Amino acid sequence: MNMWIRRIAVVGTAALGLTTTGVAAAQDTSYAPITISPEQVKQLCEERAPKIEDRIQRLTTRINGGPDVAGSTAWLQAQAQKARDAGNTARAERLERRVARRGEQLTKLGDAQRRVDTFQTNHCGGNK
Repeated sequence: MNMWIRRIAVVGTAALGLTTTGVAAAQDTSYAPITISPEQVKQLCEERAPKIEDRIQRLTTRINGGPDVAGSTAWLQAQAQKARDAGNTARAERLERRVARRGEQLTKLGDAQRRVDTFQTNHCGGNK
């Protein structure tokens, strides 16, 4: 009997701890600001930001490329048409779904570019 009381007490304490921890975590939605050293800011400004901008530019150029650029929207549409003409409707539908997502990808790339620009303006002296 004594063992059952201990088990109930342990389970009850654990359950109470989980519920109060979950409530406390759910209520606190603010985050503390992240601080980085001047050396880290310099590295971000000189090394990382240019690489990110280059990648954004390459992806945007690729997506907006013509039918001869592999991975572009026009290329995907041409591949989907080829697949449909060959009777491969499953492949054509997959490619058309990829075409439909291209607009979202361009939006995400634009948002990323704005975040990089904002960081550079705020921390890199506005120099790109």
